[in-house]
Amino acid sequence: MARIYIGGAGGAPANGFIRSLHESSRNDYLIGASCLASDLMLAEVAECHVVPPALDAGYAPAVLSLLRDTRADFIHAQNDFEVRALSRLRERLDELGVRYFLPDARVIEDCVDKQRSWAIWQRAGLRVPNTILLHTPADLKRAFALLGDRLWLRATEGGGGSGALPTDDFEFARLWIDRHDGWGGFTASELLSPDSVTWLSIWHRGELVVAQTRKRLSWNFANRTLSGVTGVTGVGQTCSDPVIDSTALEAIEAIDKQPHGIYAVDMTYDFSGQPNPTEINIGRFFTTHFFFTRAGLNLPRIYCDIALDNRFPSLERKINPLPDDLLWIRGMDVEPVLTTLEDFRRLPGVQSNAA
Repeated sequence: MARIYIGGAGGAPANGFIRSLHESSRNDYLIGASCLASDLMLAEVAECHVVPPALDAGYAPAVLSLLRDTRADFIHAQNDFEVRALSRLRERLDELGVRYFLPDARVIEDCVDKQRSWAIWQRAGLRVPNTILLHTPADLKRAFALLGDRLWLRATEGGGGSGALPTDDFEFARLWIDRHDGWGGFTASELLSPDSVTWLSIWHRGELVVAQTRKRLSWNFANRTLSGVTGVTGVGQTCSDPVIDSTALEAIEAIDKQPHGIYAVDMTYDFSGQPNPTEINIGRFFTTHFFFTRAGLNLPRIYCDIALDNRFPSLERKINPLPDDLLWIRGMDVEPVLTTLEDFRRLPGVQSNAA
């Protein structure tokens, strides 16, 4: 039985990981930690600990001390900033004998900063939205002149649509970036369609272990934001498409010639119907990966089996082993529902092309 330290315990992304392990044949001792004490009350773990936020100077000494005191064997986190913070502590983790299953340190730095990953893809010739890093209002004016009348603004770091704003108004855009203290940390891109997809994969020393695709059909609470993006998937759908597969593989290969760990490639379709990689959620599973567990593909179990026991799955298909058109429907304060597109369309009043 391994002792697994889980960062962000009690939050939705980490809880999917925790619940997946509980539903597996593994019998690990789970240690939950979070900077939010209230979240820990929601964590189904053996013990809980409060730690500073990953961007805080006190994070590293607190976590290293906790790892020592709890005798953790393995560490995993479900937040970009914490993944990066742990990556920067590799030597100290090695000294403590705490294992991790992470991509190369440079790869994590490149992926957490979306502008850096975009630049890598552009140099590699991938189809990506034209993007300008905004250091000054003059850069913003240039973006409107070069990229069109309507732009997509976003922060270069952070999840959940951090700082995202579609706008055709220069003055509003300038005030938005001012409000977020975002000069030098925001980009402007040509606007893509609302349709997006994620290709979630696990790799081991350059070899693909498994990958599964999920469309996002809606965001929960989208009407509460200016961007329409919340980071909280309302309805997800399994799907398969060779174009998505090849785009995701090209995006990963451009970033890392020897992938190792978790790579979740987010892609947004342009208005010609082509998927454009927009970011890689690196070293962690996307928030709703428990969808796949309930559908029969327990990625956290596979991940821990590899990292802790060097045990690999036997799959008929490495890419998209789940059937298409499974739906995962989520809301607030209700259990998610796993169903099928076919059953959903049987609801009275639902159009045959609705999802």
